[in-house]
Amino acid sequence: MIRPSSGERTRRRVPFAALRAMAITSCILMTLTVSAAPKQNASAVAQIRSVLRTQQEAWNRGDIDEFMNGYARSKSTIFISEDTVRRGWETVRDRYRKKYSDRAKMGVLTFSDLEITPLAPDSAVVLGRWKLERAKNRPHGRFTLIFRRLPEGWRIVLDHTSAATPAP
Repeated sequence: MIRPSSGERTRRRVPFAALRAMAITSCILMTLTVSAAPKQNASAVAQIRSVLRTQQEAWNRGDIDEFMNGYARSKSTIFISEDTVRRGWETVRDRYRKKYSDRAKMGVLTFSDLEITPLAPDSAVVLGRWKLERAKNRPHGRFTLIFRRLPEGWRIVLDHTSAATPAP
């Protein structure tokens, strides 16, 4: 009988039943992963809608601090509008407090046409419209938000908001 030398490799045959079991297990795991994704996405979308609804309600009560709870409390939070980039949660909050210093300036906020697209299990992009109903005018525009799932829940980490040109 010839035995392989220590440097030669030997081939082992995997029984067909073991290969079949591995293939079935792989298929089951892939199916579970694929079927779980829509449920995770639906949950993320619902949670993000809830954050935006809570923000809208807080704004309409005149509560800027509660409105700001929708943003990540981080120095890396970004808000872009009026050709200006503002960095940091406190900077964004201070901008809102200054620009909307009373209920008349705040008006009634409505978000609409929301398109929420999960990008990964912990991030999503949101497109939408905003509108303020005030006694003297009705400013409106669009926004793009990037949400991240943080330990405290889904929060805005980047907000790019633009205002439409006022009607003459």
